[in-house]
Amino acid sequence: MIRLERAPLPPDTVAHLRTYTEQIERTVESDRKARAAELWAHTTVRRRVRDGLLAALAGMAPGHQRCMYCGDSQGTDIDHFEPKSLAPARTFEWLNHLLACAYCNSNQKRNLFPRSEEDGSPLLLDPTLQEPLDHLRLVLPVGEYKGLTPRGEACLAVFGLNARGVLVDGRRTAYETAKESVELWRIATDRGQHDKAAKIVRVAWNRPLADVLAAMFHQADHRVADLLFVGEEETLALLRDRALRAAFLSRA
Repeated sequence: MIRLERAPLPPDTVAHLRTYTEQIERTVESDRKARAAELWAHTTVRRRVRDGLLAALAGMAPGHQRCMYCGDSQGTDIDHFEPKSLAPARTFEWLNHLLACAYCNSNQKRNLFPRSEEDGSPLLLDPTLQEPLDHLRLVLPVGEYKGLTPRGEACLAVFGLNARGVLVDGRRTAYETAKESVELWRIATDRGQHDKAAKIVRVAWNRPLADVLAAMFHQADHRVADLLFVGEEETLALLRDRALRAAFLSRA
């Protein structure tokens, strides 16, 4: 996961979302779950809100409309962060919508929504509200995450971020590719090929698993970075270069 900024919605989509939320809120509480499910599945309702929601979510998503949870597959589903079966009144709430791939949405998350036993707060990370790198640390050469907090641990469990071998293998490959990108940027910049350097940055962020690139810059700035990058001192030096960081992180 990488930190994302929530985009504005088209005014007509906002109006439709508000209308359907009001309809659910006017429904007897015991019937709200069924009413929310009925409205969300209704052809006319989906036609009025789906395109606006998907367009906004696609613009927010990493890479080319990648899943906001795994960062690998194409985001095809409008996911209700807090499932509509548990919070029907939030079914049409913009702040409760994220873009997910079908696997993360239907096979992994489903209706799971763990909460803290201490205060009842959600344990899953919403990348539009929290910085995932504060809760998850990627062991770069290995391609696996370590949970730093209960939120991070919950995400590992619910989304199977380490249990899905294709994700782990993909992150290892993405790490090698990302290292090549920063090296190529340095070469192009030293040669005065600034358009080429800008293209390298753009392509690097648009690849699947952009969380690997984000983790590299985050860890290079960590107080124990020298330990995290043992044996990869050249890569660390590049990641600490001010001009390179400015070029890449301005696109994050």
